[in-house]
Amino acid sequence: MTVATRFFGWLASVGSVGAVASDVLPVRLGRQSLSRTPAAPARMAGFDQALVWVTVALLMWGLVMVYSASVAMPDNPKFSRYAHTHFLLRHVLSLVVAFIVAFLAFQVPMATWEKLAPWLFVLSLLLLMLVLLPFIGKGVNGARRWISMGFMNFQPSELAKFAVLLYASDYMVRKMEVKERFFRAVMPMAVAIAIVGLLLLAEPDMGAFMVISVIAMGILFLGGVNARMFFVIAAVVVVAFGLMVMLSEWRRERIFAYLDPWSDKYSMGKGYQLSHSLIAFGRGEIFGVGLGGSIEKLHWLPEAHTDFLMAVIGEEFGLLGVLAVIGMFMWMTRRIMHIGRQSIALDRLFAGLVAQGVGIWMGFQTFINIGVNLGALPTKGLTLPLMSYGGSAILMNLIALAVVLRIDYENRLLMRGGRA
Repeated sequence: MTVATRFFGWLASVGSVGAVASDVLPVRLGRQSLSRTPAAPARMAGFDQALVWVTVALLMWGLVMVYSASVAMPDNPKFSRYAHTHFLLRHVLSLVVAFIVAFLAFQVPMATWEKLAPWLFVLSLLLLMLVLLPFIGKGVNGARRWISMGFMNFQPSELAKFAVLLYASDYMVRKMEVKERFFRAVMPMAVAIAIVGLLLLAEPDMGAFMVISVIAMGILFLGGVNARMFFVIAAVVVVAFGLMVMLSEWRRERIFAYLDPWSDKYSMGKGYQLSHSLIAFGRGEIFGVGLGGSIEKLHWLPEAHTDFLMAVIGEEFGLLGVLAVIGMFMWMTRRIMHIGRQSIALDRLFAGLVAQGVGIWMGFQTFINIGVNLGALPTKGLTLPLMSYGGSAILMNLIALAVVLRIDYENRLLMRGGRA
């Protein structure tokens, strides 16, 4: 069958009886769906392959850098019981688990994600409560953020980012008719985020709370909340974070250390990590010292394989390596936002807001992590998406991207006259 024959056949099916036309493209008026079509099985050729390859490139580069940054850690008495490949093997296991779960997530239609959104949000709240219990939550460096699962430590705050993203998107679809009214459209969502924030600050994990707040605010704005209300919300959030810093002595000290990490007071304390990160970037210059040649990772730079992996990249690959990473994340974020806009243009508001929420998540967290590594922002415990060591972060990043690929797949299917 030729392309012309298929095209005219499609036109004939659209122009025929209304019931047949509604089976080709679902018609949606406000919240009412005039037709429901069954989900089509996912086919491997029906999604954005460029986005997949950029994601795989970041994951593989991250794998190499995690090994490079952690290979010398067993020389430290604190990690003497570990093999030199300990963190590499655990990272590989995390990637395998994440790929399997992401593949399963790709098979789930967006209509199902929309139904699951409130329940996932409730589940994330329960896990954020459980992690605070001493006999369930695992404490590391004074923070209680992980639940041990044997083969990996799960961080409920990572699930909370994804759950809030889905819940906020579903919330905006349900509140579309009253989006111009502050108390009916915004206040319930603000209360939900405040509850999540209180649980996160109890861990404490202010970095995750910042990311979740930006995701929720971004989805409210993109969903059509009045601009004046949005700026009021933004001002309240900024004031709230400012008060958190002012009322917490150790947070104030972290800000002062960020402003002058080289001072005698902070260079060996709260400014130690930042000062050695800056030394790593300085050593890398333009072309870097070469893969494996980093000196800062040799017990000088704390958390080199997690929060400060970018500093090791800067030291070993130089300015060109840093720009390459930034360029890939910028392209990825732009592409995800484009998929979201395309979905909204097809009258799939929930799917579009979810995709754009993922774009905000990836873009903002990358911006914060790189800014912290470069000393442009105060030190904050946020990993570099897809690249840093961390099983639950990698898992939730890949699930989120699998959902974006599902959205793109359904968009393409609809544009070809299929069913989504």
